[in-house]
Amino acid sequence: SFSNSSADCWSHLHPVNMFSSCNVKKFYHSKALTSPYPGSRIERSKVPVDKVGWLVEWEDYNPVEYTAMSVLAGPNWADPQINDKSFSPKFNERDGEVDRKSLNGLYVVEKGRPRNPVGRTGLTGRGLLGRWGPNHAADPVVTRWKRDASGNKIAHPVTGKNILQFVAIKRRDCGEWAIPGGMVDPGEKISATLKREFGEEALNSLQKSPKAKAELEKQLQKLFSQEHFVVYRGYVDDPRNTDNAWMETEAVNYHDETGETMDNLPLEAGDDAGIVKWVDISEELELYASHSYFIKLVTEKRGAHWSEEPGPECHE
Repeated sequence: SFSNSSADCWSHLHPVNMFSSCNVKKFYHSKALTSPYPGSRIERSKVPVDKVGWLVEWEDYNPVEYTAMSVLAGPNWADPQINDKSFSPKFNERDGEVDRKSLNGLYVVEKGRPRNPVGRTGLTGRGLLGRWGPNHAADPVVTRWKRDASGNKIAHPVTGKNILQFVAIKRRDCGEWAIPGGMVDPGEKISATLKREFGEEALNSLQKSPKAKAELEKQLQKLFSQEHFVVYRGYVDDPRNTDNAWMETEAVNYHDETGETMDNLPLEAGDDAGIVKWVDISEELELYASHSYFIKLVTEKRGAHWSEEPGPECHE
């Protein structure tokens, strides 16, 4: 799957319109303006902050065109080039098995190419991304309460709030802790992607015997069929984004209230992940920027411990 490429290390960086101050609602780019472009020596053309938005006139805008060889080689997760005679994509709709709709509403298509809804990135083409337009990912945030040996919930000594844990993978490619997510396959429902990626990355389901796999599937079904909470849906500010291709994700929290379901699921790293384990949640966690944000939203939803510093309460 696409998630096996080292590119996935950048797969989910901070979502837009999220700042610590409550009143900032503006979309912005920061990761999507970084150079060199991931996995290459390509430098983006410089885009000043005040010229990111497409509504700002900029006649001299001269972005670099780049699509990685791994994409041009035509793997099954990638579209052909726009000028390919056999390629007539239906943008802003469901195109056969491929979902070309954006979670952020309609996007502009200019000269046959989709336009990044947040603005200029200094690079055209697709870079490392397979699809023109939105590239959909899914991030399962699987949580439980931290408990002592007798099974009682453990509260944080300062805040008195219970400590939440989530399943984190340490990526082999960049050594950072992350949510075990990945790309949505064509025709796949988001719920199936969440379950599949969690199975592959956190439970190493691909390496299991058919019997063990069936047992795992049963437990996963139990966890993933219960009530869940959609943490974030939409555009993600990602260093792989270009003017014509960008990342979007749906982050969903599956919470094992009693801890019993996950007790039966042995965590074991799949091929993308180096290590997988339950990690205590607090703001000290060093994760990808967007992952920290998703995790923080989960703690707010669950009334769990996040910070020893009483910050201003944000209500979006």
